[in-house]
Parts: sequence; C-alpha cells; structure tokens
Amino acid sequence: MGKWAFIYSSVTGNTKKVAAAMAEAAGDADLFRVQDAPEDLSGYEVVCVGYWLRLGGPDPLTLKLLPQIHDAKVCFFQTHGTDPTSEHAITSFARAGYALGPGCEILGTFGCQGAINPALLEKRKKEAPNGPHHGPHSLERWAKAANHPDDADLQAAQDFVKAMQHKLVVREQYRKKKAAKIAALKKNKEQAQEENHG
Repeated sequence: MGKWAFIYSSVTGNTKKVAAAMAEAAGDADLFRVQDAPEDLSGYEVVCVGYWLRLGGPDPLTLKLLPQIHDAKVCFFQTHGTDPTSEHAITSFARAGYALGPGCEILGTFGCQGAINPALLEKRKKEAPNGPHHGPHSLERWAKAANHPDDADLQAAQDFVKAMQHKLVVREQYRKKKAAKIAALKKNKEQAQEENHG
C-alpha cells in the first residue's frame, strides 16, 4: 500500500475530526489543511479531500483546490447539517467530482452530519418563514446534526478507509489476473500460428 494524503477544509472542526480519524486508519498518511496542501500530489497513492458544504457543494477553499488535483485516485469526504443520504448531500459529491482536474478517478465517497456553525444557525433563524431553511423540519435536522460527528461517525469514517484500501487490493488482483489471462491467450495464439506455419 502506498501513502495517502488527507486534505481537509474545516471551520467548526467537524471535517478536521473526520480527516484525523481517517488518516489514523490509513496508517501511512499525511494530513493537510486545504490551505497547506502541496501542489504536487503525485507521490500519493490516494488523495482524500474533505470539505463542508456551501450552496450545495464544496466550500470555496476546496473548490479552488479541486481543479489542481489531476491524474489521481481520489476519495471525497464531507460533513454537513443534512441527512447523509439526502439529495443535497449526494449532489454535492457530483459537484466536487465535476470540479476535479483531468485524469482523476473517484475511488469512493463518505459523508456524515456535522454540527452547523452557530453563526450560520442564527442567520438561518432570521430568514423568511417560507425560506428553504425554515420550519420544524429544519429545526429538527439542526438539532440532530448538533451531536455530530460522533464516535459512530468517526468509526464509520475509519471503516470507509479500510474498505477503500481493500478495494485497491482487490482491483490490483483483478488487473494482474486479467493481464495474465491476456498474456496466456496471446501466447496460445502465437503458438497456434507457429504450428500452422510449421
């Protein structure tokens, strides 16, 4: 297994917690704030990018970084106030992928709830009653998110890293098996041609 890079953007500390848990699970890994991410990531087997959501996509600092990542195996992880299986959360992964530089392969995605920035909550509470972030459903969601990421989320983040490591191993085994099969077919074809000409 090669070295992994974990790059995160965090305001409230939610994404930083998840990034640290993931880096611990990966073993051989470097952990960077998005502001400190190296320009050259070619030495890493996998580049994991973590962010918080703004306007249905990665935060501005992460959006600035993503086009600079190219020719890499990438994992995304995100924290947000919404349900991890919501359309909002899932679409944000697509927006992150769309922003990546050329030649990238998305290995996997992980998302969990995170406590919403208190300043943002206060702003949301003052919005118009018919606004998209108003009403009892939003209040319930905000209250639920306030306790995340919790220990179960951090364990799930570590399990995700282990699953991605296993995926890499299985894919490499498959590629080797496929290459061996192609080589054997080519050899058999060449032998058959020699016999036909002999």
